[in-house]
Amino acid sequence: MLGAVKHVSKLEAIETFRPYLDAVNLVAIPKPKAGRTLARLVEEWENSVAPTLKPTTVRAAKSHLRTHIIPALGEMSLMAITTRNVQAFVSALAAKGLSRKSTENVLQTLAGLLKTAKAWKYIPEVFDRAALSLPREGEKKEERFFTAEQVKLIVEASEEPYSTLWALISITGCRAGEILGLKTGDLDFDKRLIRIRRTLDHATRTMQAPKSKSSSADLPMPDILEKRLRTFLAKHWRTNEADLLFCNSKGKPMQRDKVAYKLQDTLRSLGIEKAALHAFRHMAASELLEHGVAPAVVQRQMRHSDSRITLQKYSHVIGDAQRRAVDSLAGRVLGI
Repeated sequence: MLGAVKHVSKLEAIETFRPYLDAVNLVAIPKPKAGRTLARLVEEWENSVAPTLKPTTVRAAKSHLRTHIIPALGEMSLMAITTRNVQAFVSALAAKGLSRKSTENVLQTLAGLLKTAKAWKYIPEVFDRAALSLPREGEKKEERFFTAEQVKLIVEASEEPYSTLWALISITGCRAGEILGLKTGDLDFDKRLIRIRRTLDHATRTMQAPKSKSSSADLPMPDILEKRLRTFLAKHWRTNEADLLFCNSKGKPMQRDKVAYKLQDTLRSLGIEKAALHAFRHMAASELLEHGVAPAVVQRQMRHSDSRITLQKYSHVIGDAQRRAVDSLAGRVLGI
């Protein structure tokens, strides 16, 4: 007995009994069984599969393995990693406060490993992801992005090559690695196109294929951007062996971290709130949607694989068309 209701709140009572509730609600992850373990599979995967994947994919997978998967499931037999036991793993992640999105990313890594195990005939099937109960969505934080007015200030306040780099990344909505991976041959002035064919991996500073199949695309080159690019090539471009559009003083690819630091210096000088390089990309998509551009068109410019991704990422944007529609509805309902 904890005491009278008037002395003990409902929240205090729940917190007191939480250890007992967790013991009932969370299914314990079972002890290891005999057979090939997940840790052993990871060793084989690192030797045989990881070298064929993109560096960014490998880094993310190794982070998931090191932080979550190996500590919980590493010594477990592959045959024991059933849907029920993976659900116990998910519940343990939720108890540690991991978000739904992070949990999904960890599960994607685990599922990828087990698909390899199935292909190698180590297990007959992979756990059923659709049958898993995942943590509820938490409150979503809107991602920081610039306004068009702020980008104009940033471009005008910067020296070359950064001024043109900021202009290009904001108008095209490209990812930073894609801009740093551009070569002069990717600029088609005759057809007024910018061809996205590679991305610069920030950790290894090597060229990789774009993020996805849809990321490799031709983007329109507006007149005003064409003039800026022609001026940049004529007056500010640094000759380099790789024919990179943007390179450092040694003719090598620019380091993303140094580009990001340069942006922060410029933001501080202008009194603009701190933001990452991705804020340029978010600005481009948000500005297009706010001015009534169809989501399908924005999807093609952002090169999302599905228009639903565009709508989910920028659901906070209220476009002109939506405003006009709601204003019209209000007029009909309220008789204004």
